[in-house]
Amino acid sequence: MKKYIVLAVLFILPIVVYMFFASGVNNFGKLPTLTTEQVQDVTAFTNPNPKAVSFKGKISVLGFLGEDVNSKKLNAFNLNQKIYKRFNGFKDFQFVFLLPFGTEQAADSLKKELSPLADVSNWHFLFDSKENIETVFNSLQTPFTLSDTGYSPYVFIIDKDEKLRGRVKDDDTKRELYGYDATSVAVLNNKMIDDIKVLLAEYRLALKKNGKSKDRDSYLKYNKNSDEK
Repeated sequence: MKKYIVLAVLFILPIVVYMFFASGVNNFGKLPTLTTEQVQDVTAFTNPNPKAVSFKGKISVLGFLGEDVNSKKLNAFNLNQKIYKRFNGFKDFQFVFLLPFGTEQAADSLKKELSPLADVSNWHFLFDSKENIETVFNSLQTPFTLSDTGYSPYVFIIDKDEKLRGRVKDDDTKRELYGYDATSVAVLNNKMIDDIKVLLAEYRLALKKNGKSKDRDSYLKYNKNSDEK
């Protein structure tokens, strides 16, 4: 009997362990979708540039800087250095910030300050009323609230299907991670970078399954460069 037990441990247990981890590949390979409804799109927002901006078909980082843009520059610079510069090589990646009417000049000045640090062509500042900005914010279906000035320290990952992505269980809070605190370099480094990598890898796998080799090769080239940063 002991001989059979030893044989089972040596030969069967490794197979069971392998099957367990193999079955979990999909779970580890996807960033959870946290909302059932689509995030409201921003195509109706005022865009100072002729290029149309939409969440559809894009991987978007969505943020809310509020009325006092100058006091929130640190958020923008943190995101630019830690997130945007790292992932801007992926052609479907974009930053979208919603601001109230009246902040156009301040937003333009901020973009000019960022431009020597990176190619900011995929930074989009869009403008509308506070009410419409709050409508978009509420469509994220998070436990957070927007300030009276239209500001939130959190930024959010929106996928190509206009759904909010994040973590079902954050390591620190043991709760869902809906958004990433842009005032914290540690959060951007230790959480947001990893989560965007997972989402990009998910789309790479989808391209591979669909046989779109040209797009996949482009992504692989980007991914290699990104990992070297």
